[in-house]
Amino acid sequence: MKVLVTGGAGFIASHIVDLLIDLGHSVAILDNFSTGRQENVNAKAEVYKMDILDDRTIDAFLEFKPEIVIHHAAQIDIQSSLKDPAFDATVNIVGTVKLLELCKKANVKKIIYASSAAVYGNPHYLPVDEKHPIRPLSYYGISKHTPEHYIEVFSEQNGLDFTILRYANVYGTRQDPKGEGGVVSIFIDKIIDKYQPTIFGDGEQTRDFIFVKDVARANIAALDKGSKGIYNIGCCKQTSVKELLTLISKASNVEVVPMYKEARAGDIIHSFLDYTSAKKDLNWEPQYSLRDGLQETCNYYLPHNLNK
Repeated sequence: MKVLVTGGAGFIASHIVDLLIDLGHSVAILDNFSTGRQENVNAKAEVYKMDILDDRTIDAFLEFKPEIVIHHAAQIDIQSSLKDPAFDATVNIVGTVKLLELCKKANVKKIIYASSAAVYGNPHYLPVDEKHPIRPLSYYGISKHTPEHYIEVFSEQNGLDFTILRYANVYGTRQDPKGEGGVVSIFIDKIIDKYQPTIFGDGEQTRDFIFVKDVARANIAALDKGSKGIYNIGCCKQTSVKELLTLISKASNVEVVPMYKEARAGDIIHSFLDYTSAKKDLNWEPQYSLRDGLQETCNYYLPHNLNK
């Protein structure tokens, strides 16, 4: 199968590319390399260094002729969205609409869209399932949810199949602590630099942490399953930020004492996702425990600190 992955040089999507190629698919990466890295690029993938907002992106679609598009190119930082909501909306909303138009022109069969748990906002109940009200607290949450509507209507009008995956907090190897800001990568980066990690608020806020390789498997499952469906991709487990740091400390064999700062605007207090629908329709469930995923991540970044 021919699969084009936008943002394919980035953290999550590069793992998807690797898995696609391991399974024998023909893969093209479309990435402007603003946050993606050359070292993440699989040598067996075709690469188009382009921005999804550029008009010339049609050339990549017509040349490669993808059957499926996996869409990860995005502005992904919540704090950046609060500082510059226009840029956030341009990349995430307008960029996705332009991509849908390209899918139509190139006769793409299906799009798999990376959405986010941020669309839900503060949960009314836990765990959060796909029927939960949509009340995002950040512009990022709005800009990830709005394309879902475009995809659904575009599908009805143009016959493009889709699967939407709403990710919990993804962590793992290749995550950029400077640009993408995942709390796991930030904590590990602070340990490497021998700085105190910062916890915003009291540290009792909880998240659902999902290992990147499990997310990659969910995208593979969506290639031929989950038609016109929306699915949560998480572990359905709550972990506090304080507990997370303790687990990272144990995995890295480094004693860590955090500093505390005021809670940030737009941060959700508690959230974890029910993945029952993904298990039923995609035949997917997470394989990595948080402990095992953190250990693999720390082994990647901190080999000199392990097993002393």
